[in-house]
Amino acid sequence: MVRQITVGGVEIGGGARVTVQSMTNTKTADFDATAAQINSLERAGCDIVRVAVPDMESAGAIEDIKKRTAIPIVADIHFDYKLAVRAAEAGADGLRINPGNIGGADNVRAVAAIASEKGIPIRVGVNSGSIEREILDKYGGVTPEAMFESAVGHIKLLNKFDFNDICVSVKSVSVKETIAAYRLLHEKTDYPLHLGVTEAGTEYMGTVKSSIAIGSLLADGIGDTIRVSLTAPPEEEVRAGIAILKALGLRAGPELISCPTCGRCGIDLIPIAQEVENRLAKMDKSITVAVMGCGVNGPGEASRADFGIAGGVGEGVLFKKGKIHKKVTMDKLVDELFIAIDEGDTI
Repeated sequence: MVRQITVGGVEIGGGARVTVQSMTNTKTADFDATAAQINSLERAGCDIVRVAVPDMESAGAIEDIKKRTAIPIVADIHFDYKLAVRAAEAGADGLRINPGNIGGADNVRAVAAIASEKGIPIRVGVNSGSIEREILDKYGGVTPEAMFESAVGHIKLLNKFDFNDICVSVKSVSVKETIAAYRLLHEKTDYPLHLGVTEAGTEYMGTVKSSIAIGSLLADGIGDTIRVSLTAPPEEEVRAGIAILKALGLRAGPELISCPTCGRCGIDLIPIAQEVENRLAKMDKSITVAVMGCGVNGPGEASRADFGIAGGVGEGVLFKKGKIHKKVTMDKLVDELFIAIDEGDTI
């Protein structure tokens, strides 16, 4: 059984639901802007947010940020252990560190001590670009085994100072390396795992790479919290993360089914599907909705959908549970679909 940690009241691991994380891209010292972005991320469905702490002003700003926000905040620390200490004192709900880059054992001891005092967890964050030189030399470069060994070494260092409230990540730019490294951690440790692909790319390619890596692991029961790292507004990271969880049945909410279109399609299906998707994003009902382009891919192929629409020439049909409910003119098709959803009745 995976251990459980708590980040600001949000449980990770130990059978808790998989949580979605993101990271602000504001200057943390600008606490008004950072708080505004955190609140936007919360509205998008984010469970936990990370903020960069490059200096003491940013560390101290966490106190002001927390006065303006509700979801847990994790301080992201590199190189200077004093930043971690200050962030914890300012009220951070968790720390993300790489113990190998904050100095010697005394520095790690200081971070573990403040985390214990404040009752907050530490994420050991190993990236493919942060592995110790001696480990790289041992394995001939970045490998899953090298990332695993680096992570375990950092865990043992924290354990040495009686700290065990730990979450772990081993992120690579390579999807295959990421998957293999997390599998090793899952097999050989019982710490909760934070899943992600580092520097995954733009919204399109980053979502593809993250979905493959995160989805593959979650489908096998590996992973407790996720971040989809994108070169895009952080709200898009949250939406992508939630979509991955919904696709795997790990998060409730509406699911959209839509056909890919072909020569039989008699309507401009793409904007219709996008409109339905946008309107569903504002709902929390656990329903399946289909948007189909013709009679072939209509109620028959989408018979498992709770509600659906299928296009035709000049008019379409609204169907429920695979049975046609009524014909509707094309200009009213989407509105009639959502009237049926709001009414909540299925045949």
